[in-house]
Amino acid sequence: MKHYCQIMATQGKRVFLLTLSCLLLMLPAISHAQTADPWRRGNQRVFAFNDFFDRILVRPIATTYTTFVPRFARQGIGNFFSNINDINVFVNDLLQLKIDDAVTDSGRFLINSTIGIGGFLDVASDMGLHKNEEDFGQTLGYWGVGTGPYVVLPVFGSSNVRDAFGLTLDTLFNPIQYHDETAVRLPLILLQEIDTRASLLALDQLVTGDRYLFFREAYIQRREYLVNDGEVEDEFGAF
Repeated sequence: MKHYCQIMATQGKRVFLLTLSCLLLMLPAISHAQTADPWRRGNQRVFAFNDFFDRILVRPIATTYTTFVPRFARQGIGNFFSNINDINVFVNDLLQLKIDDAVTDSGRFLINSTIGIGGFLDVASDMGLHKNEEDFGQTLGYWGVGTGPYVVLPVFGSSNVRDAFGLTLDTLFNPIQYHDETAVRLPLILLQEIDTRASLLALDQLVTGDRYLFFREAYIQRREYLVNDGEVEDEFGAF
């Protein structure tokens, strides 16, 4: 139920929110960026469906969640899912040959899973082991795989051909998917999506102009930022 972009991984919320907020604030009301969007007509239809689905169901549930679940409990839930995501981050650290980051993220997982009571407490960050944000889409980009055309996925939202394939791999590396009990697995998946959507509620107020273009350009800029590890090309050269 990702209305903005797949975060399935989502997560590293503090870094994500800070990065995305900055990118959104830099976007004009209506973007005229030259984006590879050959499937725009179909994308707009899927976007309209996702937007409608979010407005009538996902957003109200996320709002209710933030209203009735105490902040400390939401923080613990977010930490729990972030800890699980560290497994996926660790794998992608290795695939990108980022050994130092792999050591950090594996250490985070071990510390938070034990001292942090199953990940509900982010003890590792307090110890200076800060979370990295990596996924299989970024790994493919690291090895030179092009993004391909922009595409809006049903439910998951903004993506591109490369990241859509990466999302499939991210899902395979989510241990929640392999829990034997459906009565446990499905509620956890739903809770993860609700918690992710709730963490993005504050960003709704930043959306202006053409919503389709806004989300498209926000997604593209954020993914470029992540794939390049924050090294954004200076379009103004040496001026």
